[in-house]
Formats: sequence, structure tokens, C-alpha cells
Amino acid sequence: MAVEQTPPFVDFQDVWLAYNEELLRANHFAVEAIDLRVARGEFIAIVGPSGCGKSTFMKLATGLKMPSMGKIRIDGQPVTGPLKISGMAFQAPSLLPWRTTVDNVLLPLEIVEPYRSTFKARRKEYEQRARRLLQKVGLGGYEDKFPWQLSGGMQQRASICRALIHEPKMLLLDEPFGALDAFTREELWCILRDLWAEQQFNVILVTHDLRESVFLADTVYVMSKSPGRFVVKREIDLPRPRELELTYTKEFTDIVLELRGHIGAIRSHAAAPATAAAATLPQ
Repeated sequence: MAVEQTPPFVDFQDVWLAYNEELLRANHFAVEAIDLRVARGEFIAIVGPSGCGKSTFMKLATGLKMPSMGKIRIDGQPVTGPLKISGMAFQAPSLLPWRTTVDNVLLPLEIVEPYRSTFKARRKEYEQRARRLLQKVGLGGYEDKFPWQLSGGMQQRASICRALIHEPKMLLLDEPFGALDAFTREELWCILRDLWAEQQFNVILVTHDLRESVFLADTVYVMSKSPGRFVVKREIDLPRPRELELTYTKEFTDIVLELRGHIGAIRSHAAAPATAAAATLPQ
């Protein structure tokens, strides 16, 4: 008897994107030939050289950009516009300075349906949810502080809570820890690891930090230089739950070095035509 396969949660089918009609006519694409299947609850990371299209991919995954060609389905539904089932956090926390931490976390519930229409009536319930979430990330006692009273790491924790307050099925993270010091960054890795293990939402993490990608993800994808496409898929078969001590082991560093080798090869390949062109210029 045939075993019925569970459909992927994220499904990109030969997706290409040009940012406008002129670029499309010139066949100038930001990303091309993206094929991706991500299981429900899976944590993936996307790495690659600067300008390879990682952030463009995020816009496609959230419905902020529509593909020029190809199809995208998220949670079984075709993507036709911005997704309500996703949450996002970026490198800059972007907390509103006139709102307390808990009020910053509550912001999505105030402006996005179906929460917006019931926010006033259910504010107490939603605020309790926000305070519980803040306590989970170590911000108990800081709920009523303003952003300027928080460190950078604390602000980023609040930003992640804001992205999760509406209990999304998918969390998208674009270089969320890039501006933090090494110790704070690793602390936030563990917080994200624990939140994901508890709630099992899908995660798409864009990062330049290969250690971060290997520590957190089930699968790491390497993108080529623009036009971006996935050129390497590396499943991370390290056991879970993962502790920070794992990052000092040979099996961990071997994977990091392997990924670094792929990206180094991409950068070298991209640099070669430019060097050759420069060599042909008249002196």
C-alpha cells in the first residue's frame, strides 16, 4: 500500500523574480530557479555571500513580493499577498520609543486582523500572553520599561516576542543577531532554540554566521551570487537538543568549514570574471 506523503509547509516551485518589468524583459533576475520543499515545523537557515538574494527570498516567502515566474504555496495555500500566519524580526529591533516593552510586543495584535477588532475587549488576555512570552525570554521585570532602558540584546528579545505574539505558524528572521556581541548572540541562539522546540513553528533564518546556522537549523541552504539560487543543501544531523558546548566539537566545526568552503568557492568564481575583465582594460 502506498504511503501518503505529508505536503510541505513551504513549497517553492521554479520561482524567479525580477524587480520590475524592464528588468524582466532584460532577463535580469534577483533570484532564479528556486525549488524548495520545507516540512512542517522544520527550521532552515539560508547563507551565502552578500547580495545573493537572501532578503529577496524572505520577501517572496512572506508574500511581500510576488514571483515573476513559478508558484509558491505556504501551509497548503497559494501565496497571493502578505501572509498573516508569519512573524518577522530583523537586525534592528525597531521598537517604538514611546511604548513600553509590553506595549511594543502587543503592537501586531492592535493592527492585524482578526485580533484588531477584539483588541480592546481582550486586551487583558493579550497582555497576559505578552508578559508570559517576555518572561520566557528572560525579560521578566522589564515588561514596563521603555526601549531606551534596555540593552541591545534585550531589545532584540522583545522584537522576537513581538514577532511571535500572534502565534504565527512561521517565523522569518533576517540577520536578527548580527549587531550583537558574541556572548549575547549565543544566549539568544539558546532562547530561539527553546522557543522553537516548545512551539514547533517553522523558521526561516537568513544569516551570515555559519556557526549560528549550523547550531540552530535542521537544514542549511547556500545561495549563489546574484541572481540567487540554491546551490547546496546541507542537512544538519547533529542531535537535539543542542548545547553551546557542541559548537567546539570537531563534528560541528567540520560542517561549518564545509559550508565556508562552498561560499568561498562561490565568491572566487564571482571574482574571476571581474579580474579577467580588469586585465583586458587598456593601460
